[in-house]
Amino acid sequence: MDGTIPATTRGRYAASEAWLARAEAVIPLGSQTFSKSRTALPVGMAPLFIERGRGSHVWDLDGNEYVDFVNGLLAISLGYGDPDVDRAVRAQLERGVTFSLPHPIEAEVAELIVEAVPCAELVRFGKNGSDATAGAIRIARAATGRDRVAVCGYHGWQDWYIGSTTRDLGVPAATKALTHQFDYNDIASLDALFRAHPGEFAAVILEPMNVAWPRDGFLEEVAAATRAHGALLIFDETITGFRFAMGGAQELFGVTPDLATFGKGVANGYPLSIVAGRRAPMRLMEEVFFSFTFGGEALSLAAAKAVIGKLRREPVVDTIHRQGQKVLDGVTERIAACGVEAFCAISGHPAWSFFQIRDAAPYGAYELRTLYLQEMFARGILTTGTHNMSYAHTDADIGALLAAYDEVLPILAVAVEHGDLRQRLHGEPLRPLFKVR
Repeated sequence: MDGTIPATTRGRYAASEAWLARAEAVIPLGSQTFSKSRTALPVGMAPLFIERGRGSHVWDLDGNEYVDFVNGLLAISLGYGDPDVDRAVRAQLERGVTFSLPHPIEAEVAELIVEAVPCAELVRFGKNGSDATAGAIRIARAATGRDRVAVCGYHGWQDWYIGSTTRDLGVPAATKALTHQFDYNDIASLDALFRAHPGEFAAVILEPMNVAWPRDGFLEEVAAATRAHGALLIFDETITGFRFAMGGAQELFGVTPDLATFGKGVANGYPLSIVAGRRAPMRLMEEVFFSFTFGGEALSLAAAKAVIGKLRREPVVDTIHRQGQKVLDGVTERIAACGVEAFCAISGHPAWSFFQIRDAAPYGAYELRTLYLQEMFARGILTTGTHNMSYAHTDADIGALLAAYDEVLPILAVAVEHGDLRQRLHGEPLRPLFKVR
């Protein structure tokens, strides 16, 4: 087992570090997205800015090339610079981007979503996943005349949800009190909330799947309990939509919610989110205020139309699942071969799998995670601990990923065995962040 401490990466990310200093002078954390900032990436050991992408590869500001398994936090489903999407966007750009009245493409894309998504009878658009989840919660509160919400998973930055996490600075206490967390695959935890607050819940919102597969009957139990208590069931399919199946996780698992939200992947990186659902609650959007100047922005809608068209014509979902299964199988084999099962595991769906690291005395998970990231980046693999698959990932890309695991897992094992992890780091370890899954 190779326990060699590699040469320092000092200088490998010099341009990124210079730009971080420049950006932080004018942008808090130097990034618009929390999970793209130095809170999630170890400075001195990681690329901090990307200059360009093509297919499944990206290049950082220092010219280092990576196979990208982050894919814009799952916003890239087909690959960077997909020719069909680029062609559609260029054609729309010639006609205009944002208009003074609605453009027909709004209805065209809504029709495609109604055809694809089991729960969708009416559709509205936003720009971020947080727009969509907040809109769905507002609909549910309007439909039921109730205020409380039960949540499971990550649902965005807005007050109604983030107040239930440790990242609640600035959220009023009265708002926090209305959101209650329950545990995935544990129907008793949801039932306990209903018993504690009978007749008070407007909605149950959950990611239908993230780290773990739903146990047999769990989603059906959630649906039955939610409706028995007069609440609306909302699936947050921001990630699973148009990725786990054409119609999302609700199609894959055969459970249809009242409302669903979509976003990442539907427009291959262009900013678009979706609220869709049954006609009766969605009709309330004629009165519920959910309005954006850029809600009908036409470039993102043209991109979505192209993505959905490609999903229909080509084996996009099947290919992503097949390639992702190779990753799951390959990493599973390597974890066993390296004997790191005590603190490493892989789980999730082939389209979106998670490399999980647990504490291993004398080190905490975040110290081990920092070493893992440092070594994966040094080997040309861009990851934040997940494998976010796109249609562009080739067998060669997966081979590069697995070859990196062949080298990195032994390094983690020896660092734990010898107690020399800090000597192997080229900077300070990451600190624990709030956990959303």
